[in-house]
Amino acid sequence: MDATRGSISSTSTQSTKDDSLSSKSPFQLRHGRRYLRDLPYPLPCDLPELQRQNLSSLLTISVLGRALGSTPSRKNPPKKVIEVACGSAYWSSLCHEYLKGAGIDDVSFTGLDIVPLAGDLGRQGIDWRFVQHDLRKIPLPFDDGEFDIVVMKDLSMVVPLGMASQRVLDEATRILKTGGTLEIWETDHIIRSILPHPPPPPGKIAEEYACAVATGTFLISPITPFTDVHNKYLQDSNAWIQEALDKRKLSPTPCARISQMLLQETETLCNVENRRVAIPLGELRWEREDAAGRNLSKRRGSEAGRGKKGSTGLEGSTLTEEQAALRYTALLVVIQMIESLEPLLKEVSGKNQEEWQRWWGWMMTNLLEQKGASNGECLEVGVWWCTKV
Repeated sequence: MDATRGSISSTSTQSTKDDSLSSKSPFQLRHGRRYLRDLPYPLPCDLPELQRQNLSSLLTISVLGRALGSTPSRKNPPKKVIEVACGSAYWSSLCHEYLKGAGIDDVSFTGLDIVPLAGDLGRQGIDWRFVQHDLRKIPLPFDDGEFDIVVMKDLSMVVPLGMASQRVLDEATRILKTGGTLEIWETDHIIRSILPHPPPPPGKIAEEYACAVATGTFLISPITPFTDVHNKYLQDSNAWIQEALDKRKLSPTPCARISQMLLQETETLCNVENRRVAIPLGELRWEREDAAGRNLSKRRGSEAGRGKKGSTGLEGSTLTEEQAALRYTALLVVIQMIESLEPLLKEVSGKNQEEWQRWWGWMMTNLLEQKGASNGECLEVGVWWCTKV
């Protein structure tokens, strides 16, 4: 794992070396990673980070079962969709495939970002345009009511809390047509542990609950029981992430505030809905214990009928291959986020490079080899959608 990490870092360094030497480039090289030069954005803008973001998008869409939280109307299908702060625009390509599969073909996609990181989606058969613009500069270069769907994804690391966040929300609402849909996709950066046997959310939608069961995830509602994370290394990273983001007035737990933010916009937004999901970072201890108990009961019943004795050992994983893969992907997303935030976390932790490398090695061994995230540790993701009045 150290070799892989070193390879990623060296690739990043090589690919960004020329950019860092050019005063005209929007990027600068720091700690072997490529960062935006003039924007206080805490994450790098290089290939490893784009791959992490793509992996996170794919993971979230996989556990939600769709690329939109809202359900597009066949009678009045969306014609124009914009992804704000689009990055690589991977979400746009996945949304295009989702809408195409739903029989909605005639959709144009727009991506907006401060730097052109997205490829040419037109080569994939997508009606696509990219607009380069700094999100901090309001107004955005679009007409009032221009889009049927406005998607803001993972902006918690981009837009500070307070007035800046409100201005971006107001602007997203302005460029959305009346009756159009605003969607916000987010991931919490602080890890919590879900307690055993969380109850299904009240008033759950059968389709959403079935998707959670199939993917081995848990729907989150106000009654979902969480506690502070158990894993000691994730406790460390939680504390450092909290401090680092607080200093920059960024939210480490954006999922906790989005519903309230949207519900306050009573004059412009209505029909606020959401879907939040907790993705465990591995097979949970209580899942295995429950499965072992059921297997033991079945075995004893069977042996009593045959008059024989047998083994009472665990019978392998309680997860399907797909469920195990989703959880492993969630763990990778968490680890890669910590890696991307390394310069900030080293600063707030007070660790020098040698101390950080030692802590990093212990963490990787614990999470990947010793399966240290088996006590309910979860990555929390969510999507919120509403309609413009």
